[in-house]
Formats: sequence, structure tokens, C-alpha cells
Amino acid sequence: MTVHFIGAGPGAPDLITVRGLRLIERCKVCLYAGSLVPAEVVAAAPAGALVLDTAPMHLDEIMAEMEKAHRGGLDVARVHSGDPSLYGAIAEQMRRLDALAIPYEVVPGVPAFAGAAAALKTELTLPEIAQTVILTRTEMKASAMPPGEQLEVLGRSGATLAIHLSIRNLDHVRRALEPHYGADCPVVIAYRATWPDERYIHTTLARMKEAVRAEKITRTALIFVGRVFGAADYRDSDLYNPAHSHVLRNRGKKKARVATEPATARS
Repeated sequence: MTVHFIGAGPGAPDLITVRGLRLIERCKVCLYAGSLVPAEVVAAAPAGALVLDTAPMHLDEIMAEMEKAHRGGLDVARVHSGDPSLYGAIAEQMRRLDALAIPYEVVPGVPAFAGAAAALKTELTLPEIAQTVILTRTEMKASAMPPGEQLEVLGRSGATLAIHLSIRNLDHVRRALEPHYGADCPVVIAYRATWPDERYIHTTLARMKEAVRAEKITRTALIFVGRVFGAADYRDSDLYNPAHSHVLRNRGKKKARVATEPATARS
């Protein structure tokens, strides 16, 4: 028996990994975060499987279901949104499973920031504009931010920011970042990225609160901040620069030709 922590992806049901879907299809117990995981994903559970939405459950109740499955020798698909390694609250579950000697594994998923960037057709790292992406959140009702991870500190980097769980804290986001990024810095609010009702608001640090209020968005949104959004004046990378050599392409040497003629023609 194994508990499989599975990342379901950001929202679109077909963005779950093949491995994750195959595990859901065979696990007799499926515990999923119903507020963020689409029903189509867990509909793949086998006939007769126990499928429970854990959104209204607390940790003790969730662990009790895992213990029950362990006693019955039933594999568990523990389905989280996005990628479980980011704000997934799986560490506390795994710590308890360790104490109970219940085996588990983690199956990665497409994180929300990657799904949103794909929908925006945006590269989050552009030459000489940003080469670092910081995934963070702000302190609200959840646990406190560790020392040195406050937005005022992280903003000094000028990196592309993907700020989670903070759509109701926009005043703080603006105050913390304006000194480093400027009031005119591009901001994209990604609401329910890759879901059928997804929305993307293109705005600036100075105008983002007004824009979000106009759209009446209060949850399930990611805040992107950075100069990569809408940038057009950047140089090409060296990766495909003909004047640049690397271990897989030596400058000055002709590219090897690949034979494409049928085998019968070569014989």
C-alpha cells in the first residue's frame, strides 16, 4: 500500500501528468482538494473507489482516511492542485505518514505559474531583463514569513515575481515593490489559470488594485510582477547565436547532415 501525492496541475484536466492520471485510475481511495482540483480529474478513479473532497476536512480527518486505507491494503491517490511542492501542505502529511510507517511517493504536477505563463505566451526569463524567478507570497492570515523573505527584501532583486495567495493584499504589494520596480512596472493578474473561466488582467503596480476591484476578483489569483511582461526590446540569447559555441555546437564547424532518404535507396 502506498499513498501517492499527485499534482493535478493548475486547472485544465488534460494538464495532469500521464503518471498521475494512471495512478488515479487504479487507486481505490482518492482524496482530493476539491476547491482547486477539477472534478474531471478524479472522475478517472475506478468504479467503486472511495472519492473524498478534503476541502472541508482537517488534517486529523485526512490522516484517519489514509490510516484506514493502510489497514485495508488500499493505495491512496492524494490529489493536490498544481505541483505539490509549492504551497501544497504535503510536508505535514508526510511527517505523520513517516511516524506511522506508511509508505508514500510524490508525483509532480504543472505549477500554476507555469500554466499561466504558457497561457500568456510569456517567457519569464529574458536576456538582460530578468534571469531569476521568485515564487513567494505575502503574510496575511497564514503562517508568518521567515526573516529575510519579506516582499520588501525580495523586491531588491528586480527579478520576475510570482506572488501567490496575496490577491487581497495588493496595497502591501504595491508599497513593498514600488521603490524597486517603479509604479509603471508591468503586472499581470492571472485568475484561475488554465480553467475555462480564466482571466488575465494586464496592468501596472500603480493601477493593479483598481483593475482587480473592477473585475471583482477576491481569490484564486496569481500576481506576476516584472519587466518581462510586454517586453520587446531585448537581445537574443546566446543559445542559438551562430557566433556562440558550446559543447553541442562548435563555432566554425558545419552542421552535421541527417540522412533522410529511405533505407532502400541507401542499400
